[in-house]
Amino acid sequence: MSVETKKPSAPKSAGRRALPLIGIAVIAGVGAVVLRDALSFDALAQNRETLEAFRDSHYPATVLAFLAAYIVIVAFSLPGATIATLTGGFLFGIFPGTLYNVAAATMGAVVIFLAARWGLGAQLSAKMEAGDGLVRRIKTGIDENQWSMLFLIRLIPAVPFFVANLVPALVGVPLRRFVISTFIGIIPGGLVYTSVGAGLGEIFARGEKPDLGIIFEPQILLPILGLCALAALPIVIKALRGRKGI
Repeated sequence: MSVETKKPSAPKSAGRRALPLIGIAVIAGVGAVVLRDALSFDALAQNRETLEAFRDSHYPATVLAFLAAYIVIVAFSLPGATIATLTGGFLFGIFPGTLYNVAAATMGAVVIFLAARWGLGAQLSAKMEAGDGLVRRIKTGIDENQWSMLFLIRLIPAVPFFVANLVPALVGVPLRRFVISTFIGIIPGGLVYTSVGAGLGEIFARGEKPDLGIIFEPQILLPILGLCALAALPIVIKALRGRKGI
């Protein structure tokens, strides 16, 4: 009498794959409570002299520590990403501060992207690929306009950074394309907030707080919307050609 070997059940496998995302969610929840006051503008203002002194004495170590902290903040969706960007401008100036901010944010985004793709993205993408009707059309539409869609979700200020990291993983965007579009797409916003951070010295001297809504000022928002329009142009042209049967 033969004994059949039981195969591991799909739910258990799916549960194991979801562990990275679950871990990120748990750490994000704990961090939101524990680090809410530690990663704030007031904390930066109180420790600015210590940070400047350490930077002046140990510049390479400061850069590495800053990059590591920023990557962890983004990778685990901890509070303080905006403060980290301001800190990059405050410590390192507009350049290389913008480069450090954009590079660290991109690397942190890659961590979330890979966790999501390993946990749910590959399976969901395969189901969408094998589906038909509306689901298949959505997947095809995203695939045909990946570059434009990726740049759009990065350029539009209203799209949360965490969402812009998850969606590409869930629809099967290649890692290389995700990295390139993320790095380039967040440069405009990163440049704006880094420049605000570079001017924090004067703001600290006046005892004021920076205007973090500056990105929605017309002189800043309109050029970004112009970039959004350029990113969306290939989608519009392709849609018009499809209607005309070109």
